[in-house]
Amino acid sequence: MNIKYYVEANYQEVSKICAKLILDVLKEKPNGLYCFAGGDTPVGTLNIIAEAAINKEIDLSQAKFIELDEWVGIDPKNEGSCISYLKRNLFNRVPIDLKQLHTFDPLADDLNEECKKADKFIEENGGVTLSLLGVGVNGHLGFNEPGSSFEDKAHIVNLDESTQSVGKKYFSDEKVDRTKGITLGIGQLLQSGTMIVQASGAKKKSAIQQFLSGTITKECPVTSLWLHKDPVLVVDKEVVN
Repeated sequence: MNIKYYVEANYQEVSKICAKLILDVLKEKPNGLYCFAGGDTPVGTLNIIAEAAINKEIDLSQAKFIELDEWVGIDPKNEGSCISYLKRNLFNRVPIDLKQLHTFDPLADDLNEECKKADKFIEENGGVTLSLLGVGVNGHLGFNEPGSSFEDKAHIVNLDESTQSVGKKYFSDEKVDRTKGITLGIGQLLQSGTMIVQASGAKKKSAIQQFLSGTITKECPVTSLWLHKDPVLVVDKEVVN
């Protein structure tokens, strides 16, 4: 399996590479379905895409978007929610119709129905054209924690303690319940036309080193990237040194 592997000087350069890759696909497939991770990792990338749209270098009016994951039980309007990050850095900055964007309702009474809605949205749009993913310190992709099936569709997850701990930084109230998540499954991500994993900083080193060893294991979900037909990994020097 060949992988497109980029090692850049710093987070800013990683973001530039990821944004260029995404913008190239958006230009080629303006009607595609795009899945972007929330949280800190993709902020730089998303802001570059937003600037390109604001400057009319790219047209997002025909594209569709789907949220990768969300914290269960936390109001989407909370500043720490995944969709809040996506809106602040991209969707609220560009003129798109909300009909173009599919999100999870983490407060829904029937979360399994939320999973089915996400699955249906993906199917109706012919699959995910491109997914931009961060990687957790434990190797997770989205909220697909260690031990997750590589064949899953959207599902509910009991989050690892490490994920809950890292998640504190997103919320002004550290006592919010971060024990469960809802996420697209690795099976869906592996079917993306393009699958990009972005990672920066020494904290991600262990997970990326495990990926680079070439061993594919459910105990480190990022290693599933090896199963993709055309995988892309973009990291900074801190991750590999």
